[in-house]
Amino acid sequence: MTADAARPVLEIEDLHVAFRQPDGVVRAVRGVSFSVAPGETLGIVGESGSGKSVTCMAALRLLREPPAMLRARRIQLDGVDVLAADRRRLSGLRGRVAAMVFQDPMTAFDPMFTVGDQIAETIRAHRPAARAAARAEVRALLAGVEIRNPDQAAASYPHQLSGGMLQRAMIAMALSCRPKLLIADEPTTALDVTVQAQILDLIKRIQAQNGMALVMITHDLGVVAETADRVVVMYGGRVMETAPVAALFDAPRHPYTRALLASIPGLRAGRGRLAEIPGAAPDPAAPSPGCPFAPRCREAEAACAAALPELRALGGAAAVACIRAAA
Repeated sequence: MTADAARPVLEIEDLHVAFRQPDGVVRAVRGVSFSVAPGETLGIVGESGSGKSVTCMAALRLLREPPAMLRARRIQLDGVDVLAADRRRLSGLRGRVAAMVFQDPMTAFDPMFTVGDQIAETIRAHRPAARAAARAEVRALLAGVEIRNPDQAAASYPHQLSGGMLQRAMIAMALSCRPKLLIADEPTTALDVTVQAQILDLIKRIQAQNGMALVMITHDLGVVAETADRVVVMYGGRVMETAPVAALFDAPRHPYTRALLASIPGLRAGRGRLAEIPGAAPDPAAPSPGCPFAPRCREAEAACAAALPELRALGGAAAVACIRAAA
């Protein structure tokens, strides 16, 4: 195995992200660490507001600074120090090394230009290509994401395409520079069930063909069970648990992970009503000194609210941030 093959595509160590607001500071991400290897699929799960998307956008330096404030022990993308990289270097990394598929495809396309022109512009921004060659590649990319009439799609404006077609076009744009890492942020949330399955199958097939790493951000544990090799569970801006996907579903170690699994149809044990998680998500503007899940946890004790538990390594590439989890 070569050194490049052994090296993670993305490494994040002790990442903190805060946003300065008129009435205070919102601490969205607190001490997050994980890595993604070539060819691996990492699922990042958690409720809305848990810090999933902010973590990945911070890793690519896509957040406006300020109001965002970033600090980390290390963020490396394909061996490059992201924190030390200047704007030109970052622009070269985005697209060529890492690309992102966003939840709402309308945010990825300018409504004033055709889809084909925007994908072609992305190609020409990252590598030398004549206009005619870029247009031909756009057609091939759109055909590759199973758009039946790629010429018509390329000539269309974003509002003229259905949600499923626009999502496919956004995947084509993300893949146009052949990235080593694809970050898919809730890529199927706005789509109907049939199209969801098609998009997920498409992403996995392209990953297998290109050998790229994949980060799948989702609140849907069913999607994670079908696509991921390893899972990071986030809550309140922190990593609660991380484990290989089979181990996480067979023997979840954190109470929050168990609560999530119990609330998902088809994944919970037994039948009857779904188990709800009582209470509300923590306020990132006023984080508690202890475990962020403690106020909602049925297993919490006094020590849980007093001190923040560290993410402790267990066996088998698993780790958990809970004082009650036995090794």
